[in-house]
Amino acid sequence: MAQTDVDAPQNRPVRNSIGELFKTLVSLVIWLGFMLASMFWPAGTWDWPRGWMFFAVYCAATVIACAWLWITNPEIFAARRKIQEGTKAWDKVLTIVVVIVFCTIMPVSALDDARYHWSALPDGPVIAGYVLFVVGFFGFAWAQSVNRNFEATVRIQTDRGHQVITTGPYSVVRHPGYAFAILMGIGMPLAMGSLYGLIPVGVLLVCVLIRTLGEDATLKAELPGYAEYAQRVKQRWIPGIW
Repeated sequence: MAQTDVDAPQNRPVRNSIGELFKTLVSLVIWLGFMLASMFWPAGTWDWPRGWMFFAVYCAATVIACAWLWITNPEIFAARRKIQEGTKAWDKVLTIVVVIVFCTIMPVSALDDARYHWSALPDGPVIAGYVLFVVGFFGFAWAQSVNRNFEATVRIQTDRGHQVITTGPYSVVRHPGYAFAILMGIGMPLAMGSLYGLIPVGVLLVCVLIRTLGEDATLKAELPGYAEYAQRVKQRWIPGIW
């Protein structure tokens, strides 16, 4: 049987790209829908201006970051969509904990600012929260854009040509993604007007610290060239400090 144009090898990358784009968009819509529910259901009202403002900023930042990553590192979407084979057993558990803790930031902040008004934050800390959130969000995207091996879990990616990354933010600290994620996490509840939302952020900080230490040890032991890289780039999160 003659090969049709649809099945021609030169058409497969286009077809695969369209399929991956569709999966990415579906995942994004599901996440934003979950986020909307986790904010406004605990709030007990749709009349929450700070909640809507944060949701709008989050959506805009997400669209920009996804477009950027689709151009610079498109394979990251499939790589981060699930726990990959070879993930360290300890990190399978830690990943679930991190996701759950992260997802509690929004409902706790909503209960605080929209329903019970525990914090009653003025606009100043809210603005500071947006600064931290935006810097953290796009810093996290920057780390993903230069690191094709930026997956959701800790493993040695022998199936994807795992290499040490030394460019971009990785020339300054070894785990910039985690550092920027913490900034983003701190900024989120503040932007929504909540101090109590920082409680799950504190738990998240501990979890990310544990993962950083575990990932660093794994990479030093199992990824060729990483130990030498760690000798050159001393700090994990903060230049000159740690």
